[in-house]
Amino acid sequence: MAKRADPTARKPTLTERARRAQLVEVTIELVADHGYGGTSLSGIAERAGITKAAVLYHFSSKDALVRAAYEHVLSALTGHTAAAVEAADPAGAPAAYIRAMIGHLRTHPRHTRMIIEAMTHTAGDHEPASRWRPLADLIDTARDAIGTRRALDVRTIAIIVGGGIDAIVAEQLTDPDYDTAGAAEQLVDMLDATLRG
Repeated sequence: MAKRADPTARKPTLTERARRAQLVEVTIELVADHGYGGTSLSGIAERAGITKAAVLYHFSSKDALVRAAYEHVLSALTGHTAAAVEAADPAGAPAAYIRAMIGHLRTHPRHTRMIIEAMTHTAGDHEPASRWRPLADLIDTARDAIGTRRALDVRTIAIIVGGGIDAIVAEQLTDPDYDTAGAAEQLVDMLDATLRG
């Protein structure tokens, strides 16, 4: 019996990379629209216009494909946010982080749903510190740049701000007309008052 080729054991061809990218995009659409449970390999194959066996050639399972889709949207979000933070001065970096996170997820609501579904339904490293630590570091650096003398628990502040970002983004999922840009500015003002208080 011939062994199935492992597309990860060698450098994928241009065609294989394009097919994998297509499958990731289709998975994002289906998981965002129908949830993890409502998405199947057969449905992904049908939407992509290929067979289920062809999907399995590129990804070993539904979980592997959902994990790849999750990593794709997370990479887009972190890349966008990192660029905004790098363009800001140290005192303004936390505000840039808040605006970029909320702005990116506002313009990519399917990414929001994909992240939620993947974190809820797949195994993986969803370490809480990976969520709060980057913002805590930015807040700590901003505090030094501003010259705040009071002691602040930057971990707790980062967790609270992260929760605010999550709540703002979640509200937009239920009410697409919700003013997330205005909400982001209020969150920025709250953080600024805490840092300068």
